[in-house]
Amino acid sequence: MEHSATWISFIPGLNQIPEHMVTSLVVLILLALAGLAVKRAIEGSPDPLVPDSRLSFRNIFEIIIEGALGILKGILGERATHYLPLVGTLFIFILTCNLLGIIPGFLPPTSNINTNAAMALIVFILYNYYGFREHGVGYLKQFAGPIVWLAPLMFVIELFSHAFRPFSLSVRLFGNIFGDHMVLSIFADLVPALVPVAFLILGMAVAFIQAFIFAILSAVYIALAVSHEH
Repeated sequence: MEHSATWISFIPGLNQIPEHMVTSLVVLILLALAGLAVKRAIEGSPDPLVPDSRLSFRNIFEIIIEGALGILKGILGERATHYLPLVGTLFIFILTCNLLGIIPGFLPPTSNINTNAAMALIVFILYNYYGFREHGVGYLKQFAGPIVWLAPLMFVIELFSHAFRPFSLSVRLFGNIFGDHMVLSIFADLVPALVPVAFLILGMAVAFIQAFIFAILSAVYIALAVSHEH
């Protein structure tokens, strides 16, 4: 639904910029403001280790971070804390982008393949960097496989496999979010006075699941790159 009218298309100046870039910036600003609110809440608390008694940005972020860290420890072990900033940021950013599409008049940045490709390339570059940082040139042994005489063939296969990863990450997220937003838009047009609640709930579920899958796959790629069990 890239050509449907949105709020941004009516704003002079902004309507000359690709919409996924504008909405990505909106998400970044919202998350930055939320982060500042959490920082101030922690600094203003008499005991930062004690959570707020009521629901707040701080509680929400703490729950997300604690849950993400627990999942990452199952994948990366004790190194999870080192990679939490990357994987956690990806999850929160993608989830917020996805949820933005539920608000009438907005397109989720993740419904544009360019947004997803940029994040996928960042993951691709970083997990290979982590692999070389951990193993040095020995990281290339992971591409050769355990059988020496099959090493040339395995190396080519592994190169193609790794090169396909950013494509798979970006297209999977794009396809699901674009399709979900299209279905939601169609039913919103059919029932303009009241968008079926079931589709809103489905949209929120898809938004969470796709952000989760992207983040988990990123963590798995990092774990494989830094692993010594090859």
